[in-house]
Amino acid sequence: MTVPSTFVRACGLSELEEDTPKRVELDGTPVSVVRTEGEVFAIYDICSHANVSLSEGEVEDCQIECWLHGSSFDLRTGKPSGLPATRPVPVYPVKIEGDDVLVSVTQES
Repeated sequence: MTVPSTFVRACGLSELEEDTPKRVELDGTPVSVVRTEGEVFAIYDICSHANVSLSEGEVEDCQIECWLHGSSFDLRTGKPSGLPATRPVPVYPVKIEGDDVLVSVTQES
């Protein structure tokens, strides 16, 4: 059975500064919304290595870096690209409607 994706408003597009993550909570899920390289991405906001917020880290080359130990995650896939993290973090579909950034944190099964 497939659960349909439900998009909810995360923030306004005008609220996002280039390469500056914005933390939001959607349906109880912490999400980091990032505008970079002409696109908007949504990634789970908690590092898979340490229980800290990724939105407090830096963004460069479509990567978000955990401020605590320096692990980096690809904003497109959630895969770690730098140790010490070895497990990926979830990424979420994003839609832009006008100035609204919509994100779906609904998991398909």
